Amino acid sequence: MIYLTQLIYIKEGHEEAFFEFENIVLPLLWKYKGQLLLRIRPTSSTFVDNSIEPPFEIHLVAFENEEGLEQYSQDETRKSYLHLKEQSVKSVVLIKGSQV
Repeated sequence: MIYLTQLIYIKEGHEEAFFEFENIVLPLLWKYKGQLLLRIRPTSSTFVDNSIEPPFEIHLVAFENEEGLEQYSQDETRKSYLHLKEQSVKSVVLIKGSQV
């Protein structure tokens, strides 16, 4: 299993475009043996301590293998909606790992 954690930072005022993108692309994960394990929208009360800007959302995604991740990345439906991601996402911190 491959695990991806994303700290997602949104451009202020572009939340609806982000939600539209997510509603389209997240269901595609299953097609490539991926799954959304966690989707968290943290609030200030959920942080015990932080030294970075709190993200708008945190995603934990898993794929069975690299091939599934690559195929998801190249999915034509996903690619056709990337303009919504570009419009709404300021930046993403991507952490890739495996279970130990």
